[in-house]
Amino acid sequence: MRIVQISPGSGDNFYCENCLRDAALVRAMRRRDHDVLMVPLYLPLQADKTEPVSNAPLFFGGVNVFLQQKFALFRKTPRWIDKLFDSRKLLNWAARKAGMTNARDLGETTISMLEGEDGRQVKELDRLVDWFVETQHDPGVVCLSNILLGGLTRRIKDRLRVPVVCLLQDEDGFLDGLTSPYAERAWEIVRRRARDIDGFIAVSTYFAQTMQKRLDVKEERMHVVHMGIDLNNYAPSPTAPSVPTIGFLSRMCPERGLETLVDAFIVLKRRGGFQSIRLQISGGRSAADEPFIRRLQDKLHAAGVRDNVDFLDSFDQDARLAFLQSLSVLSVPERDPVAYGLYVLESLAMGVPVVEPAIGCFPETIEMTGGGVLYTPGSPEALADAIAPLLRDPEAARRLGEEGRQGVRRAFDVEETARKMAETCEQIAQRAKRGK
Repeated sequence: MRIVQISPGSGDNFYCENCLRDAALVRAMRRRDHDVLMVPLYLPLQADKTEPVSNAPLFFGGVNVFLQQKFALFRKTPRWIDKLFDSRKLLNWAARKAGMTNARDLGETTISMLEGEDGRQVKELDRLVDWFVETQHDPGVVCLSNILLGGLTRRIKDRLRVPVVCLLQDEDGFLDGLTSPYAERAWEIVRRRARDIDGFIAVSTYFAQTMQKRLDVKEERMHVVHMGIDLNNYAPSPTAPSVPTIGFLSRMCPERGLETLVDAFIVLKRRGGFQSIRLQISGGRSAADEPFIRRLQDKLHAAGVRDNVDFLDSFDQDARLAFLQSLSVLSVPERDPVAYGLYVLESLAMGVPVVEPAIGCFPETIEMTGGGVLYTPGSPEALADAIAPLLRDPEAARRLGEEGRQGVRRAFDVEETARKMAETCEQIAQRAKRGK
């Protein structure tokens, strides 16, 4: 198939599951001889830093989106001026400031983007569609990375006359996190925009069921393709870590449950038999996360365990693999249900067992792979109780990790994901054509 994949970038300041997911999927689909054009939006794609995967210009540059939202003048400026604000140097600077936008600006910009042809960034939308027309790229289907890009759909379908497919992963958390009245208004627009989309592909059964209800779409328009990873890069450490080590791999922010893990680590350090354990934290941060991280470091210092905790700066592919090889167990104790959990797949692929709350996709993922322990969320003590046996018995932990590694190879190989994705896109496209 000839596919256009439209993916928002996040820069390279934190572990972006959507960016890494899309890049791995596009590479796998190209290996299957599909013609995939990957179009980045907002900020440079994290995956492009080590091995370029996007093969189109960047559209909706983050600085231009902001300026056009705030100032009417920039909705009419010529392209040569807009191009200055799309420079990689400026966008990388903007990425470091991500998260500093106040709640009102974030809510208003989200709504404007969802409004598409009626929003304040319509100039950017027209530039994107004009580029498709001028370059005569004739796709069989356009795939949006998430429902937050639903505002692009109507213009794309009107001008290109092609079906539009939308991946679904954790949009509910973002939309629910907007302050009132923006959250309610955004959900209203999202449900309206969903009517323009020909089919949805959720990354887990849990999230397909969740979003079918929240988007109010029929069951036949909702599909599930479990997103895999490229297993060629993952090799478990031949030996257990010399020091029992707990790991965290995600953005260092409150939403990912990092404070719960820090508190659980302090609980374990106060128990007999765990004085030597360490905690390693990776996944990057935005400028808005810095006060939270400093508070955690102060808490660790007050507990007398700051020297046993590492906050790691690097989290590119090579750094992540080395980080995972150093762990006895990984835990990202999410506060709210999530759709995917790429860090779980990466950890299990390295033979490192995981401990996760029994919410969202985690029961589904652990059932499909083995290799993990679920606990009832609610307290750091409950998390500490779930981690403790894996630290006490390294051999049992390694056996559990190996079970998970085999489970990921069986159920989450990105090559199989690519096959199912192309098959599902073809089904959606054929259904859309029959409906015309």
